Amino acid sequence: MVYTASVILIEQPIKFEWDRGNKDKNAIKHSVNSSECEEVFFDPGKKILADVLHSGDEERFLLLGQTKQRRLLFIVFTLRKKKIRVISARDTNSRERHLYESWAQNTKT
Repeated sequence: MVYTASVILIEQPIKFEWDRGNKDKNAIKHSVNSSECEEVFFDPGKKILADVLHSGDEERFLLLGQTKQRRLLFIVFTLRKKKIRVISARDTNSRERHLYESWAQNTKT
């Protein structure tokens, strides 16, 4: 899988869209609660990439970042009416963790 960096602007203050369809889904499936998802968007070291493969009717993005407890998460999200809607959130796999760490290392130099 090839990741290409892209820049998106998320208006401040950041607002999230949580409803029955996505509020508890990630907690049940991946043990990631909604507050942890939100924390990652405020990680100064986060990386956001366009999800070209899965963008159809709406544009999707991939986010790699850490929670306040330094849990590294992989989040898929979209923007709807200026709100962030998390589609999926889970712990990173080893390849994604390595990618995040290499980006972090490159920004320090």
